[in-house]
Amino acid sequence: MIWLQTKKTVVVIFGAFLVAISMNLFLIPANVYSSGFAGIAQLLSKVLTEYTPVNISMGYLLLILNIPVAIIGWIKVGKSFTIYSSMSVLFSTIFLEMIPIKQVAHDILLNTVFGGVILAVGVGFTLKWGASTGGLDIIAMVLSRQKDKPIGNYMFILNGIIIFTAGYLYGWEKALYTLVALYTTTRVIDTIHTRHEKLTALIVTRKGEELRKAIHSKLVRGITAIPARGAYTNESKDLLMIVVTRYELFDLERIINEVDPNAFTNIIETTNVVGFFRRD
Repeated sequence: MIWLQTKKTVVVIFGAFLVAISMNLFLIPANVYSSGFAGIAQLLSKVLTEYTPVNISMGYLLLILNIPVAIIGWIKVGKSFTIYSSMSVLFSTIFLEMIPIKQVAHDILLNTVFGGVILAVGVGFTLKWGASTGGLDIIAMVLSRQKDKPIGNYMFILNGIIIFTAGYLYGWEKALYTLVALYTTTRVIDTIHTRHEKLTALIVTRKGEELRKAIHSKLVRGITAIPARGAYTNESKDLLMIVVTRYELFDLERIINEVDPNAFTNIIETTNVVGFFRRD
């Protein structure tokens, strides 16, 4: 367990480092904007510096924006997810302050693509290890656990505001390059992790009761248990069906490996859920 937590911490810190690299060496020098809270912090920092006497760096703004979200996540989502997500935000702020803003390439398209790819690698691996880079990911967890509201609409609106504001203030060409960066980031994250908010896990196991108890101790999700029988061995087993969000996939995989490493698990992309999506 300690070794797993250490690896997860290393991945979160490395992901934060990649986020800072993508911002300070590629996106910020090219005036191309990121998505989510990072994009808001980037845009706010530039607007405050140019239009007001207030000068706050993007790193500190990112930390400030995530404080209320982290408090909500601590109350509504859980300690582990919020702690690692807050760690990611904290180290992103540290690296953003440590790494100098320097233009590596003079071609704006190269900055856009490489910045988007590096950012996506950092975010993707952080998500894959059961944490997040803060901001909208924590909001997504809260919404999915409380009312099962899709986060896609909120992300679209927020990113649309970032793109429109950037285009209005600094030229529509910058807004179009921001779209390229967002598309690149999304596609790479899809490859590393998963683009679907909800996933269905079908678990064939000999330890159905133990696995049900272990999952319920960590995840607030309902489980459907179906009697099953191996076609070759004719051995009685349990088929457990559970729908989780992509943010809970890491924890689910870890629980399965701890309780029954020999279990067969099939992860299916779920496009929609009708009915209750949580265990009361």
